[in-house]
Order: sequence, then C-alpha cells, then structure tokens
Amino acid sequence: MEVYEIDGSGKKDIGQPKAFSYEEKPELIRRAAIAENSANLQPQGHFILAGMQTTATYYGAMNEYRSGRHMGIAIRPREKLGGGRQGKVKRIPSAVKGKRAHPHMVEKIVKEGMNRREYQGAVMSSISACSKNSMIVDDSIEKVTKTKDMVRVIESLKLGKQLEEGRKKKIAKGVRRGTRMRHYKRSLLVVVKDDKGALRAARNIPGVDACALSGLTVNALAPGGNAGRHVIWSESAVRGIEEAVRAMSLDSQAKYVKELR
Repeated sequence: MEVYEIDGSGKKDIGQPKAFSYEEKPELIRRAAIAENSANLQPQGHFILAGMQTTATYYGAMNEYRSGRHMGIAIRPREKLGGGRQGKVKRIPSAVKGKRAHPHMVEKIVKEGMNRREYQGAVMSSISACSKNSMIVDDSIEKVTKTKDMVRVIESLKLGKQLEEGRKKKIAKGVRRGTRMRHYKRSLLVVVKDDKGALRAARNIPGVDACALSGLTVNALAPGGNAGRHVIWSESAVRGIEEAVRAMSLDSQAKYVKELR
C-alpha cells in the first residue's frame, strides 16, 4: 500500500495492512449499521391519563339513573351535566379528545444490541470493503486546520470528483406536508489518529465526513450499510487500526453516531 504526501507526491510503500485484508461480510455490516442507528431512537410513550381527565362515566346497568337505555342514544361514557342530563361522549378512542386506540408502549425495546466481537468484526469488514477506494496520506494531514487547505489536499490526491459528488444536493420529501429536506451525498471520509484541527477543517466541506480513529463507526465507513466508501487515512491511523478496534463496542461507539450523520 502506498503512502502519499499531502501534495500528492513522494509516495512510499508500507505493504498491505492486515486490516485491509479482512473478510468482507455485507450482511454483518448492515446489521451493525442498523444497530448503530437504533441508538438514536427515542422511546415513545403516552400520558397514562390522556383522554381520561373528564367527568364522563359509563352507566350500563338497567334501570339506573342516567343509564341512557331506552332513550334512543348510544350507550357510551358521557359527561355529567346538571339536572341529570348527559353531555358529549368522552374517554373512548372514537370520541373527540378521547384516549388513543393503540398508544405507544413505553416498555418496547427500540435499541438493537450486538455482541462486542461481532461488532468489531463488522468494523473490520467495513474497513476491508473500503480498501479498494482508500488512500493513505502521511501524518501531516492531521495538522491541516483550514478548510481551503483541506480542499487543496483532497484535490492534489486526485479526489476532486468525490468533492463534486458531495456538493450535489439531494431533495427528499419531508415529514410535514409540502416540505422538502435537502442534504448532501456522503462521498468521502477522512480518518486521523489524533485530532489536531483536521476534523473541523474536513467537516466544513459538503459531503465530507471526518473522525478520529477512536470514533470510527460502521455508519461512517458504510453509510446505511452500503460499503465501499472512499476513505483517506493518515499513516498513524492505519497503523493503529487493530488496537483501536479491539477497544470498540456498540455502546462505546454509539455516542459518535450523531456527530457523523
């Protein structure tokens, strides 16, 4: 594997890193990507007294006061009014401001788990899947602190096409009616061992993500489980991949998911 200078010249050969020859397992990568995304889901629930805070009562017994039988009206929980009268139907799901028919259950488990070694295997498999589109640059890239300098570095590495792809906006249908969501294609990833300013410089570029080696996740390498992303590695990051992956787990990496989305 060749290591380039930040100006695209002066390459040297360091051999094939062991992490780049790991077996590719697409199904494992997709499982890990889904498990990481589930960490962002917020458990939903309902107020236990929703729709029940009313004077409405159901009178179903025969010959009872306000029972509603033989009066030509539906027997439903109705508001208590003065003089023995019955008001609007309340409490039931079909009534206005009634309780929900099938509310969310707070007890539902929305976060998916994954074994530690299984997750580590997914990270290594993602790294291997990106090896064909990976470039290794010397550690001077970690000291690039300005966005314009980072753009110049990427262009000198002949990855200008990826910058153009990242600038293309995608328009998706929003949740609210009539709205549109615009986001950039995640085309390139920059991975460094130590953050010396390069992360902030790279994140300001549309479509480019950046992370330290300790914050590497499956979704960073394979967004949505789609492996094969273009990655720029610093030389120190490549040498420390195996040690960093041994310390990873789904729970420890979940905190980085929001930063890379």
